[in-house]
Amino acid sequence: MIDIKLLEKKAEGGPSYLDEYRQSLLNRGSSTEILDQIVELNKRRKELITQAEQAKSRQNKVSAEIAQLKRNQQDASSLIAEMGQLAAEVKNMEASAGKADEEVQYLLLTIPNKPQADVPVGKSADDNKVEKAVGTPTKFGFPAKEHGDLGEKLGILDFERAGKVTGARFTFLKGAGARLERALIQFMMDMHSMKHGYTEMIPPFIVNSTSLTGTGNFPKFKEDVFRLEGFDYYLIPTAEVPVTNYYNNEILNESDLPKKFCAYSPCFRSEAGSHGRDTKGLIRQHQFNKVELMVFTHPSQSHELHEQLTTHAEKILEALELPYRRMLLCTGDMGFGSARTYDLEVWLPGQSQYREISSCSNFEDFQARRANIRFRPANGKPQFLHTLNGSGLAVGRTLVAILENFQREDGSVGIPKALQPYMGGLTEIRPS
Repeated sequence: MIDIKLLEKKAEGGPSYLDEYRQSLLNRGSSTEILDQIVELNKRRKELITQAEQAKSRQNKVSAEIAQLKRNQQDASSLIAEMGQLAAEVKNMEASAGKADEEVQYLLLTIPNKPQADVPVGKSADDNKVEKAVGTPTKFGFPAKEHGDLGEKLGILDFERAGKVTGARFTFLKGAGARLERALIQFMMDMHSMKHGYTEMIPPFIVNSTSLTGTGNFPKFKEDVFRLEGFDYYLIPTAEVPVTNYYNNEILNESDLPKKFCAYSPCFRSEAGSHGRDTKGLIRQHQFNKVELMVFTHPSQSHELHEQLTTHAEKILEALELPYRRMLLCTGDMGFGSARTYDLEVWLPGQSQYREISSCSNFEDFQARRANIRFRPANGKPQFLHTLNGSGLAVGRTLVAILENFQREDGSVGIPKALQPYMGGLTEIRPS
């Protein structure tokens, strides 16, 4: 959430925050119409409050006059009638100011975060910046197969029966496929907790609407989540939602920062608006597993820890010997709540392209303001902390990358060395 006080602040020898934020909306490809509504509504709210305060001052003054008239046994009826009318006007002005404030607060929930100054301006993924590429894209001396074909022929993926049991965009993982998924989860959680210093967490997989508002999913992206009918309960789209809200409405001690968590969870997404995109395979499912990295930090450390968090996600790809690249997202491709985002894209030889496998973002105080998460400096008033999060990694997409990068001409698939201890020493998957 954007701080309304910053939008009100006057410029001092340069563009105001309002001017900068308006330009940031244009850089994102967003309309400035709602921003204009917020500014006008907030201006009206302040005018109503001023008018109500002036009217109350008039009430106090006239009340003293009425008391004096009564003491002098003089007629005060006209003033009493005037005050009755003025009291009704004050009540209406305060109600109107309250309604304007509610509208302002709601509209503030619908506008995106302000990108950091050095984020490249662009319209789409085509304008993202390649920060680095690690490893050489895998090439074979035979036509590379996509993971769906490989998985079905190996007998470890069953899309057809999942469609019968549930519907499109669901999958059964079987045998070595199920074991590989489980091995990946344990491998990722072990590396992040034992080597990278994150505290393990398995959060609730169901949250309420307040939590989804805190992370920025509600109200703007309400259609993207699954609701449990009859309850204020929703299936989580990512562990980011429950873990971010772990500290909602709390004040942490500055000395306790940063707080770092790695969380495993299944994720559930309606994939609204993605009709026709990646309908086959594991890339875009309604249900998938993910290991999420979450950091609560002092604002002065958020940039440094964002770089560190991204590196921790990269370490998983490197340990699994998967070629990838880091992309700095442009303004037009960034997420709603992000001030800066790196996407990690893994090479998929079956598709002959890089595909996103992790998105690592610095939200600055955008989520903390929505969820009211603050810290108390040693000497000072509580202030909003910064939140960071990233996939470390999306488990299903990692499985996809292993199948495609470690495939062999005979249809078998090798197991990366780092995963073999988690697979009971299994070194390959062959058709069952």
